[in-house]
Amino acid sequence: MTQPAASELSPTPPAELPRDLGSLKASGWLSRSIKDELRQNAIVRIRAGDDLFPGVMGYENTVIPQLEHAVLAGHDVVFLGERGQAKTRLIRSLTKLLDEWMPIIAGSEINDDPYHPVSRMARELVAEHGDATPIAWVHRDDRYGEKLATPDTSIADLIGEVDPIKVAEGRYLSDELTLHYGLVPRTNRGVFAINELPDLAERIQVGLLNVLEERDVQIRGYKVRLPLDVLLVASANPEDYTNRGRMITPLKDRFGAQIRTHYPFEIATEIAIANQEAHIPTDGPEIHIPEFMAELVATFSHAARESSHVNQRSGVSVRLTVSNLETLAAAATRRALRLGEDVVVPRVSDLDALIASTSGKIEIEALEEGRDAQVIDHLLRTAVLTVFKGRVSIEGVRQVVDSFDDDLVASTGDDVPVSEYMALLAALPAMAAPVAELLGDDLSPASQASAVEFILEGLHLSKRLNKDAVGNRSAYRARA
Repeated sequence: MTQPAASELSPTPPAELPRDLGSLKASGWLSRSIKDELRQNAIVRIRAGDDLFPGVMGYENTVIPQLEHAVLAGHDVVFLGERGQAKTRLIRSLTKLLDEWMPIIAGSEINDDPYHPVSRMARELVAEHGDATPIAWVHRDDRYGEKLATPDTSIADLIGEVDPIKVAEGRYLSDELTLHYGLVPRTNRGVFAINELPDLAERIQVGLLNVLEERDVQIRGYKVRLPLDVLLVASANPEDYTNRGRMITPLKDRFGAQIRTHYPFEIATEIAIANQEAHIPTDGPEIHIPEFMAELVATFSHAARESSHVNQRSGVSVRLTVSNLETLAAAATRRALRLGEDVVVPRVSDLDALIASTSGKIEIEALEEGRDAQVIDHLLRTAVLTVFKGRVSIEGVRQVVDSFDDDLVASTGDDVPVSEYMALLAALPAMAAPVAELLGDDLSPASQASAVEFILEGLHLSKRLNKDAVGNRSAYRARA
């Protein structure tokens, strides 16, 4: 595979930016620590009423105020929360509070401050060239470093190690220039994140103590002091969930803020996140997901978070909602293509596809093996009934139930075309009012077919109609 050019990976600095130390001084640029830079830029954004963390929903009154407090206080932060709670997104969004461009000594591996260089290479360069020292510029997006903590992560990965090739070139082991810097020094004057921190071996966590408190690093016992300027941010699952490791107490004590994340409290927020994150293709048949079907998918996730059959310590990620919404659209698309229909609208009969997209994302706790599909099916029916009760008035469907007393049978399924649902609507005039109640102004035939099937299933689950299911077909009829 062809690797992208460097210019494709990072923006090109504007030509008017200073290119040597003398010009930088003349421009009036002032050196600031990473935490002062974040704080001062946050103050400007807050005063202007800007959203500091766009794209993160559901945390406006809980997590985000705490994160703003930490930024204004200049604290390193650890986020505690189950999977799929936007911890990494919050961490990465911190770079938006940085200056767009930051000057460094050209060629520096650790982003040396032109006014206060810390590496030997940069100090010698400034001593030799003075105001003619070349300056390079780093974009805010390149001031972010990230490491997923794994048991095999070493001090060399994070802090650094002696480079044997440099030693072989004739340098002494005591020479600072023999060092190969790790990820933390290379993110100097930036934001460094460690995901799943408890998975990091305890002896490696000890190596981060100086970074957080004394703001320096030690490599192989050398008397090399690098006063690093780093905002350290970490994510972790709650201690009562993970038994793969723990965060050592001295390290936890050095974080200035510990912020607990959570799943969306409201169904509407879960729907908004799913609509933002889900990839619904636009290069095929037109796909339209009615509001009640999107609500059904989100309600399913909330039901799973409250179920005693689901392991709540491992969490039910918002990714489940996103994946299920995408799968529902895909199942409806496959059905519509097979029926030769141009407009795709998901129906209740498409919900069986969600068993596959759900099974790998939740942990079922059941006494008997192989009950996963049954538990998921029960949760889906719970979600359908919950949304039905919330969106369809009982008075509105009473006449629909009465209509089934005349031996009327309504058939649904993934092989039933829209035309048959429209024929059912014509034969069942009482259904028109609840369908309109569900859809509002969207009364396309495909949407009406979806609403009809949803209402029939809701009436069955609320014990007002009987249902006979054979294969992929369902027949609804009057009770007794």
